[in-house]
Amino acid sequence: MALGHNQSADYYYEENDLNGTHDYSQYEMVCIKEEVRNFAKVFLPAFYTVAFIVGIAGNSIVVAIYAFYKKQKTKTDVYILNLAVADLLLLFTLPFRAVNAVHGWVLGTAMCKITSALYTINFTSGMQFLAWISVDRYWAVKKALSPAGAARSTRLVCVLVWTVAILLSVPQLVFYTVNHKVLCVPIFPHTLGTTMKASIQMLEICMGFVLPFLVMGVCYFLTARTLIKTPNIKKSRPLKVLLAVVIVFIVTQLPYNIVKFCQAIDIIYALITDCGLSKRVDLAIQVTEGIALFHSCLNPVLYVFMGASFKNYIMKVAKKYGSWRRQRANVEEIPFDSEAPTEPTSSFSI
Repeated sequence: MALGHNQSADYYYEENDLNGTHDYSQYEMVCIKEEVRNFAKVFLPAFYTVAFIVGIAGNSIVVAIYAFYKKQKTKTDVYILNLAVADLLLLFTLPFRAVNAVHGWVLGTAMCKITSALYTINFTSGMQFLAWISVDRYWAVKKALSPAGAARSTRLVCVLVWTVAILLSVPQLVFYTVNHKVLCVPIFPHTLGTTMKASIQMLEICMGFVLPFLVMGVCYFLTARTLIKTPNIKKSRPLKVLLAVVIVFIVTQLPYNIVKFCQAIDIIYALITDCGLSKRVDLAIQVTEGIALFHSCLNPVLYVFMGASFKNYIMKVAKKYGSWRRQRANVEEIPFDSEAPTEPTSSFSI
């Protein structure tokens, strides 16, 4: 899940390699992917720009409200705050990726490694926090979670998620480099072979999609079943939210991980031998990865902005600063530092 995925290593060839006394028959299978590069130069910067602007705005609001205004936080609030931070850090890598698509990598090997690792850390941790949010929502509906020990367990979960994500980024720090002074790509030693490459790819798929999807699917299914069986509550809106969360996750993440899985299988068995098919796979990974990234922009809408509690906080902020700008000295404001305890956020008060 790093910068090199957008452009295959076989895009560029040293001109000197094609000169001299060589048997040119060995180059008859070289696949020139000029149209893939041209598509990337147009599509990726445009898509990354939109995702960057929309995602930074939405996630910044979430971080500001949860970090500075919401004094008492539920476990879901803490996970959503960490999710927003992960999304922000992920989105901050997009300008580097946009420049890479147009001009190649110009920032050196160190930044290649760091940016690739940050991308993997925040993409993976974001998916893991989505899974933990589903777990907490299920327990909230079941009302089986006691306040005692909640803060400690929440911190432990957050540390665990970030640790796993950092460990998954080790291959980016070790193997990514600037190839031919053009591409930020992974270069594996011959001793590791294709098995290691495919294993890293499959591990990313498992930790970044399969495991979170299974956890979310099970938890939200049980949550929906519990809601349906619970009398005297409004069920329609919470169920719609659950359905929207699952559908958006599948639509944005499934295509990208299917293409990645095909790439992993091809690494092992070399199934893609046709140049046209190879080009279509490269185009597919660009488009589907962009769609997967856009999930970072949708998270604030799905998990925060639709909540009644968060809407109240936004209204309070707007009212407070709107009144301040109008300099209405006699208008009574609702203080954010009230001594009264904040009502715990319900995951389904939507």
